[in-house]
Amino acid sequence: MSNEAAIATTEAAPAPELPGHGLGASLPAADARAKTEGTFPYAADLWAEGLLWAAVLRSPHPHARIVSVDTSHARDMPGVRAVITHEDVPGRDRYGRGTADRPVFASDVVRHHGEPIAAVAADHPDTARMAAAAIMVEYEVLDPVTDPEQAFEAEPLHPDGNLIRHIPLRHGDPDAAGEIVVEGLYRIGRQDPAPIGAEAGLAVPRPDGGVELYIASTDPHTDRDTAAACYGLEPDRVKVVVTGVPGATADREDQGFQLPLGLLALKTGCPVKLTATREESFLGHTHRHPTLLRYRHHADEDGRLVKVEAQVLLDAGAYADTSSEALAAAVSFACGPYVVPNAFIEGWAVRTNNPPSGHVRGEGAMQVCAAYEAQMDKLAKKLAMDPAELRLRNAMATGDVLPTGQTVTCPAPVAELLQAVRDFPLPQLPKDTPEDEWLLPGGPEGAGEPGAVRRGVGYGLGMVHMLGAEGADEVSTATVKVHDGIATVLCAAVETGQGFTTLARQIVQETLGIDEVHVAPVDTDQPPAGPGCRGRHTWVSGGAVERAAKMVRTQLLQPLAHKFGMSTELLQITDGKITSYDGVLSTTVTEAMDGKELWATAQCRPHPTEPLDEAGQGDAFVGLAFCAIRAVVDVDIELGSVRVVELALAQDVGRILNPTQLVARIEGGVTQGVGIALTENLRTARGLIRHPDLTGYALPTALDTPTSGSSNSSRNVTWSPPSGRRRSARSRWSRPRRRSPPPYAPRPAAPSTASRSARRRRW
Repeated sequence: MSNEAAIATTEAAPAPELPGHGLGASLPAADARAKTEGTFPYAADLWAEGLLWAAVLRSPHPHARIVSVDTSHARDMPGVRAVITHEDVPGRDRYGRGTADRPVFASDVVRHHGEPIAAVAADHPDTARMAAAAIMVEYEVLDPVTDPEQAFEAEPLHPDGNLIRHIPLRHGDPDAAGEIVVEGLYRIGRQDPAPIGAEAGLAVPRPDGGVELYIASTDPHTDRDTAAACYGLEPDRVKVVVTGVPGATADREDQGFQLPLGLLALKTGCPVKLTATREESFLGHTHRHPTLLRYRHHADEDGRLVKVEAQVLLDAGAYADTSSEALAAAVSFACGPYVVPNAFIEGWAVRTNNPPSGHVRGEGAMQVCAAYEAQMDKLAKKLAMDPAELRLRNAMATGDVLPTGQTVTCPAPVAELLQAVRDFPLPQLPKDTPEDEWLLPGGPEGAGEPGAVRRGVGYGLGMVHMLGAEGADEVSTATVKVHDGIATVLCAAVETGQGFTTLARQIVQETLGIDEVHVAPVDTDQPPAGPGCRGRHTWVSGGAVERAAKMVRTQLLQPLAHKFGMSTELLQITDGKITSYDGVLSTTVTEAMDGKELWATAQCRPHPTEPLDEAGQGDAFVGLAFCAIRAVVDVDIELGSVRVVELALAQDVGRILNPTQLVARIEGGVTQGVGIALTENLRTARGLIRHPDLTGYALPTALDTPTSGSSNSSRNVTWSPPSGRRRSARSRWSRPRRRSPPPYAPRPAAPSTASRSARRRRW
């Protein structure tokens, strides 16, 4: 099996069915029906009177010098209302999530395939696209730098140079050595978020000279501030209204899609709409960092890890974006959830002329996980030890120290998670199954043969950090209002599919005993709540909602407590009723409200963190999450095709707030993990994206991922193969089938997926 298959996230099994009220219940999402029926409004569905349509001209080259730009032909086309280039950016001409080094429009040099050159607004989308194509750009094509290893000595691609960040982590004794040493070189490909809906947005000019942006933003206040700076406006004259988010596992809306919209609306004085094609989506937004990893693990004869040496090189693409954050995670977690007394990790993030990389689910931690788990399998083989036993022997626990010097103070049940998946029964071998009912690797119509199939069983452990890191100010603000028996939550935490709006409703139901709870739409008139990533809205924004609800609860109960001469702690709210500990008081929440309007605003800010120092040391993380996985796969050793038979998963999730939502989130993470392990890799040729579409970029389908089922353990979810269609016993295009029984047998994980030439390189 591919070692990358061990990166899929894990989960707890569905809890027993609970009443549909408050925390712990599987409360359905309020917008589920509208999304199912196709009536939920996304940005692509919006309309405004006098609407114009936008189109963006993008570079066909990954690296070129711009000699001249002639927009006269486009401006003269009937129906064209505006054409803008870098000369029409009135404010700051650069932006970026982490580092503002990316131009709104390229002015002198293009640094990646698909970089924006100009934008057009016209009265019809076809006119806008034809006008964009009519812009004449003369390029002097330059040789692209596409190998991140060459970026160190190549000519600078950017005024800031090619090196974005270098982290030399030093922990322990550099002279430490173990009796057993294994090495490996690993390459992780470029994964695209591939959202179900491509980017779209609407910009509407305001009478005060400002503009409103209707976009599927996951961080509206940051997007507002960036847009205002580029438009040359004060932040209060730019408003971001969050529309429906059609899928998000990263920064859903790259700012490069948003900025031309507002500029065109301000220039024309009309609403302007942009709907990206799937190709533009692939070219424009950021991707997962391709990564090169070199590892050397030292262990003693008993399998105890002694030292880990590693080199981690992230390909940031043309611009920095969040590469510094991704590198910090990659270096900090390069040893995995294991006790490693001595660690020496070198990490670099560099600019190239490849497509830009940025924030994608578990950035940094995912790439190193594939490598260190492959190393653990190599160690187990060299020690002739069971791979799971080796991992258990080195598993991290609460109180252990990370290679960054930070003590793990959060729950870290790593051994328990691994033991849970290890003890789960393995699926039956299909020795007695008729051939015409087999589901072979390659799909129902594949050319494989049962005799060429081998079964592999592999284990993996993973860890990621929760919330921001290295001094990021994690804070969220929420307001809870109650009037006429209805509660309203105002919080700028964007619902990206993670279920925050449902959790906010459940928190208020639990705290105030009110059934009807509404969550207001998100815009930048509300206080900021931060980006929707790393599970932070459940923790930080959910914490803010809980605090505000408890403040309202106190306002509600204080008059009653004063009247009966007791403290509010002696009163409880259950199923809409307020009762005292002694039963003297019993009334409903509606009666206690008595027509009053109560409200409160609260903030939640977890404890602060600090940046890593020059030796990669520091308390850089708020909290950690751990998981374990066991993958069972069938591999056709002749064709190289793979079928995932089962994934047994375990993850410590703390208190389960909504079982159904939890399962859905984990299933999505598992599917994404299967995708990058087996099917997904956005390939480039000298910096050019080869197949910027969902035909060339193979997302996993129902035949690639197992379907979920439940187990008896509350910490496990098993996955079974899809039913599929029966294979025919004969195929015109296949060789005669072998009649001998297939040699099925559990096997250890396959060796590294690194290329042979890469393996031959010296350390």
